[in-house]
Amino acid sequence: MAYKETIERPAKARGRFIRQSGGRGQYGDVTLEVEPCKEDNFKFINRIVGGAIPKEYIPAVEEGIKEAMLSGVLANYPVTNIKVILLDGSYHPVDSSEIAFKIAASMAFQQCMKKAKPILLEPMMEVEIVTPEVYLGNLISDISSRRAKVEGIETKAKVKIITAYVPLVEMFGYATSLRSISQGRATSTMQFLYYEKVPDNITKEILI
Repeated sequence: MAYKETIERPAKARGRFIRQSGGRGQYGDVTLEVEPCKEDNFKFINRIVGGAIPKEYIPAVEEGIKEAMLSGVLANYPVTNIKVILLDGSYHPVDSSEIAFKIAASMAFQQCMKKAKPILLEPMMEVEIVTPEVYLGNLISDISSRRAKVEGIETKAKVKIITAYVPLVEMFGYATSLRSISQGRATSTMQFLYYEKVPDNITKEILI
């Protein structure tokens, strides 16, 4: 199922990746802040001042965040609609490297996600059902049982047209149900609308 993850509030966290193994070590230190961002899937802002992290490591920080976004903290679904601000950090003149900052950024991002009230999002579909009037009541009952929001009912010629917004996950098996209720006389079409927060009770079922 094409769920996604996002956050409901801002949060701040630090990620430090430090390794010493006899020779050259690894050192990356990153402080990030995350905020909900409905207008963009991902926005990265660099607010480092005074060379706390050298410019050559900033792309590695962004790359570490993007990689962490591929697998969220709730159920490993991709993360979307989030702004990430690079606030601060530190480096070591010998031990710092791109990989160290990439890992540190990924660690900081995951900690931010955990603090920022992560939620699941699900795809919502616009469903249009064309049916003879005799089946209207039963079809509305059926689609409503699928967590649908019925947006409108029109009359055209001798048929009724139902428009409803329905979570995609609830539409599995719908063609069979539609055929059964209408004795094969109703039709439906479906197209993607947007992502919407999964209700808390459904989220609990998904995360079990």
